[in-house]
Amino acid sequence: MPAEPAKPRRLLWLDQARSVALLAMVIYHFCYDLEAFGHLPPGTMVSGWGAAFARTVAGGFLFLVGISLYQGHGRGIRWQAFFRRLAVICAAAALVTVMTYYVQGPRLVFFGILHSIAMSSVIGLAFLRLPIAVILVAAIAAATAPSYLATGIFDTPLLVWTGLTTLPVYAVDFVPTFPWLAPVLAGIATARITARAGLWNRPAAAPTRARRLMAWPGQHSLFIYLVHQPILIGILWSLRQIGWF
Repeated sequence: MPAEPAKPRRLLWLDQARSVALLAMVIYHFCYDLEAFGHLPPGTMVSGWGAAFARTVAGGFLFLVGISLYQGHGRGIRWQAFFRRLAVICAAAALVTVMTYYVQGPRLVFFGILHSIAMSSVIGLAFLRLPIAVILVAAIAAATAPSYLATGIFDTPLLVWTGLTTLPVYAVDFVPTFPWLAPVLAGIATARITARAGLWNRPAAAPTRARRLMAWPGQHSLFIYLVHQPILIGILWSLRQIGWF
């Protein structure tokens, strides 16, 4: 069998973009926790600007997933690396489901951002070599799919994860495949366009210490995603116990 494509070089700007997305996520969850502790009005972070902020953060993460998918496999799918990464994400998603079951009960996260990343990564492989116009049309179709496919024909609990059912969902975090496949496809298309323009082949300047520090969170995004909420909640709970919050 032919050898797998060589591992692509790591892009510092992509890690920095992930760091920015992580910061936005931490800010959102900090505000969400403030609401849970009674320091913001009920519903603040799930309606109005709070809901828009959450959708923007999730869309940003998934857009970067699309760029990363092309960066890692655009010149040929590195199956071993892909399945290794997929296994790690699926394990982390399962951990989130189990932990939220013990904390939230019936409102557990059964298809959150990690589940969506895993599913979209698998689907995204089929689009890596397609014409850019086809990818963009598919992104639009994915974004609007719930408006024309959620007619009741998919109304079974087994298909809730698709986002195409009309069944109510009570999970604390729900990022179904549709419409959230759209930003992943948009990321793939953007990566294809910028790669065609030769922007990825330009020699990068030697990174400064500040740029490397800014990229560090993005290089450990999954770990930070898993630990940041327990840390935030632990800090707020501790402050309340000593009367400082």
